Amino acid sequence: MTGNAASSDQLKSKLDALVAEFRTRMSGAADEQGVRKAYADFGGPQGAIRVAQKESLKATPGPEKRAIGELGNAFLKDVDALFEERLRGISAEAAERDLSRRIDVTLPGRQHRRGHLHPVTLVRRELEEIFAQLGFVVAEGPEVETDFHNFEALAMPKHHPARDMQDTFYIAGDDGTAGDLVLRTHTSPVQIRTMLAGTPPLRIIAPGAVFRKDDDPTHSPMFHQIEGLCVDEGLSFGDLKGVLLHFVRRLLGDDMGIRLRPSFFPFTEPSAELDISCVFCRGKGCRTCKQTGYIEIGGAGMVDPEVFRAVGYDSEKYTGFAFGFGLERMAMLRFGIDDIKELYLADQRLASQFEAKVWT
Repeated sequence: MTGNAASSDQLKSKLDALVAEFRTRMSGAADEQGVRKAYADFGGPQGAIRVAQKESLKATPGPEKRAIGELGNAFLKDVDALFEERLRGISAEAAERDLSRRIDVTLPGRQHRRGHLHPVTLVRRELEEIFAQLGFVVAEGPEVETDFHNFEALAMPKHHPARDMQDTFYIAGDDGTAGDLVLRTHTSPVQIRTMLAGTPPLRIIAPGAVFRKDDDPTHSPMFHQIEGLCVDEGLSFGDLKGVLLHFVRRLLGDDMGIRLRPSFFPFTEPSAELDISCVFCRGKGCRTCKQTGYIEIGGAGMVDPEVFRAVGYDSEKYTGFAFGFGLERMAMLRFGIDDIKELYLADQRLASQFEAKVWT
């Protein structure tokens, strides 16, 4: 007997035994998971049949490897056929069980819960509708941003102290060091991308998730913002105030007032904190507003000329204003929620209150 014949006979004998064992495993498998596990153990990439074929190939001289490969492939073909046949059998058995199942059609139907939107989503849609009536369109951008869009184009070059206010998540490069990518700390990069892609006049709002390394009872590492940008010729701080007052009164009531307090943001000048009349006492003074009659909701200001230079706009020709609010904060004010944690706990008692606001 030649070496080729001997190797083939030895492999055939071993594979016959493995296939017999595979048949036993297949017939004993009660479900699809068991069938697939048996196939993986015998016919899969690391299965016993393939391993036996590889070992035989290694021990066989080069000219004789073809016969060994063909023999192993023939057995694998049979195993594949057995596997497919058993899967079809299990599927047929399951269908037969379903058809033979007795159903009492007199039983009452199961009640399904109605779907509803989260309060943050509801207030986001309401804000989008309010600003759409003023000509603002929704703009979107990536949540993983470049350092340029998130900081440098917004007048915050490297080592600028204002970067410390952002508590940024940096995405490490392949060498483990902080790279050029960050999880955006605000939705202001959407404003930069919009200005780079078009020319004035522009009027956009940018809602979305933002990320900062804040994690305490009053902050979350992920939250939501909505920012607005308007760029045109001849815009003034008075235009900004008019837009903000209209927005607050449309959202919270015609009796609401606003207050703008001087502040600092790197990408606006002048800048202001936006306060609104306290929604709980309507400006009379209470514990929530610390007797001031006002609650802070966000920031605003005129676009800094440095930002226009970064996107190639003529700051002598165009002016603009920008503003931003936290959506969680707005949802709390809009729906009278006094604890921000309630928005993250998935408490059905809270969520069920908004079933009447289903969007279909």
